[in-house]
Amino acid sequence: MTATPDVAPEVAAPRLAADDLLRSVFRRHAAGVAVITAGGAAGPAGFTATSLTSVSAGPPLLSFGIGTGSSSWPAVSEAEYVGVHLLGEHQEELAATFARSGADRFAAPTAWREGPRGVPVLDGVLAWLVCRVVGRVPAGDHRIVLAEVLLGDPAGAGTPLLYHQGRYRGLRD
Repeated sequence: MTATPDVAPEVAAPRLAADDLLRSVFRRHAAGVAVITAGGAAGPAGFTATSLTSVSAGPPLLSFGIGTGSSSWPAVSEAEYVGVHLLGEHQEELAATFARSGADRFAAPTAWREGPRGVPVLDGVLAWLVCRVVGRVPAGDHRIVLAEVLLGDPAGAGTPLLYHQGRYRGLRD
């Protein structure tokens, strides 16, 4: 098969599906940055997520993915409630802290408090939600967590933090 002049070379030479292909493609997909938190027997747990998705308005459901090898998975796997925090572009360091393996994510300078249903709530975020976990669906080396939104606060100031091409970025007009 030969490429036609109006077809980009990348399209003319597709690669077989593999984890590196998926990662390469999704680096081109700009995503909002969230931090998911849960209370746990060993203390609070949390991680940075770009897989947050609105699922349903009635009832209000959302989903996110988490790797079963993640240090936060034990807490999330047992949690009845989770916190979902949308980060602002001023919170790049917070996103990096919650993405860093082995970090004490809830130590200073992270500002947080115990919120409703015992969920750790981060300060200074654009918005936060407390959700009841209604399902954990196996998906390869991850679980897709389905959660019903119970309450929250959308009143934070600022613009969203995005993740694109392996870097945190702000939203620009």
